[in-house]
Amino acid sequence: MPIHPPISVPGKVFIAEVGPRDGLQMEQQVVPTDLKLALIEGLADAGLSSIQVAAFVHPEKMPQMADAEALIARLPVRKNLHYSALTLNLKGVERACRTSIPWIEVSLAANDAQSLRNAGMSMRQALDESAAMTAMALRNDRSVQASIQCAFGCSCPTDTEVGQVRQIAATLVGQGISLLMLADTTGLATPRSVVDLLEQVLPVTDKVPVGLHLHDTRGLGLVNLMTALQMGIVHFDTALGGLGGCPFVSGAAGNIATEDTLHLLHSLHIETGIDAARVAQWSRRLSDFFGHPLPGRMYRL
Repeated sequence: MPIHPPISVPGKVFIAEVGPRDGLQMEQQVVPTDLKLALIEGLADAGLSSIQVAAFVHPEKMPQMADAEALIARLPVRKNLHYSALTLNLKGVERACRTSIPWIEVSLAANDAQSLRNAGMSMRQALDESAAMTAMALRNDRSVQASIQCAFGCSCPTDTEVGQVRQIAATLVGQGISLLMLADTTGLATPRSVVDLLEQVLPVTDKVPVGLHLHDTRGLGLVNLMTALQMGIVHFDTALGGLGGCPFVSGAAGNIATEDTLHLLHSLHIETGIDAARVAQWSRRLSDFFGHPLPGRMYRL
């Protein structure tokens, strides 16, 4: 009988649930604040310790996030549970700092086309503004995580240079962030490109943890996660039921599903502290609310 080598993966992985933000922003039917609050509480009850609850963006461009301040004002306070909100510019950080949100995500694109669509700024302008955004958040005693959108490409894998992503990562780390997420916004990542990018980025991030925000546009989301696991990555964004996508990206698909990710991780005996069955209850509830099935698989079982 052949002897198979053991799979080398971390013993514990940290999942950030982005369903209440990224997951809802693609849906046309606006979710009432009360239902969002119930969803967030249900996710916390399932064991999620990190939940992204809102984005401070223009309410006309993204009506689903129009209640960001009202939602955050009503969030339940729990020990060992932290909430985050996404921002794209200095005005967004200013709004966030007027709330109690403890973690602020400074998000910018590694591609000019995506940056102009999503933030109305060139990539260079957004990178310059990120310094002021991070500084303001830190002055207001907030923890800062940063994300690089389209880190694996925008319209095609070759329109975003790995060296450019590396330079942006180094700049963001130098600004004082506590976590860096590389986002596969358009779902172009492959196992090979995950290895190539991480090999370039990890050496310039010092002690700042690096994670992945993966979309499943081409069906490689969990394959890419597995590749990253084997490179020692332990931080991942997921969305219940596979909800999500960027409204400013043509053909955008959802995030890797929280339940599907947990199924994989638990099959590898990796600790997460999250009850997938309780997350799935909320995926089914949202599927009923929106009137259509969600992209994820395991929530249906």
